[in-house]
Amino acid sequence: MTMSALLKQRGSVRSFLDRPVPRETLVNIFTTAQLAPSNCNVQPWQVYVVSGAKKDELKDRLVKAVMTGMEPNPDFDWRVKYRGIHRDRQFGSANALYSSMGIDRKDKQARMLAMLRNWTFFDAPHALFLTMERYLNIMGAVDMGIYAQTLALIMEEHGISSCFQGALGQFPDPVRNFLNIPEQQGILFGMSFGYKDDTAQVNATRTDREPLENSVVFCE
Repeated sequence: MTMSALLKQRGSVRSFLDRPVPRETLVNIFTTAQLAPSNCNVQPWQVYVVSGAKKDELKDRLVKAVMTGMEPNPDFDWRVKYRGIHRDRQFGSANALYSSMGIDRKDKQARMLAMLRNWTFFDAPHALFLTMERYLNIMGAVDMGIYAQTLALIMEEHGISSCFQGALGQFPDPVRNFLNIPEQQGILFGMSFGYKDDTAQVNATRTDREPLENSVVFCE
């Protein structure tokens, strides 16, 4: 499958089959992802993949932390508040998601329960946390984004779906303690992944893309 076809096919998946990805396939995918480019070839990513019973235990710890009402304390600054067209796109994305789930925008309880599923990894068989040395700041974050996109497309090539989740970076303490992540490594964000449940309506969610002329300027 071509890169263009993979990009058109891929979408964020929030319902998965109870079917783990074979270890050999995982090793193949993550080995290939090591080819992702990075500034000065620093390769800042440190990735923690959780599966099976360990994933389930971490899920329980995260849900417990969220349900206590504690405030998010991300390792990196996630406090951006979108404005203008960016806010419009954010609302459009949320509307597309909740509409596909049959949740009214005024139903706060249903929306909160849907949000909570981020920390259950959407019942995916696997989840991962993308970390990097804290001092790397914005330069490291750029490289991490390149790596994550590379990884997601390689997964798609293998028939494995995924969902990027900023939410998995909002409560780093339970994750750091459980996975013994060094303090100097900050958790940037995470991803749930596995085989897509094609019967789940939520997986039919699609978001719009801006026309080219709104995003690209050709200077000649």
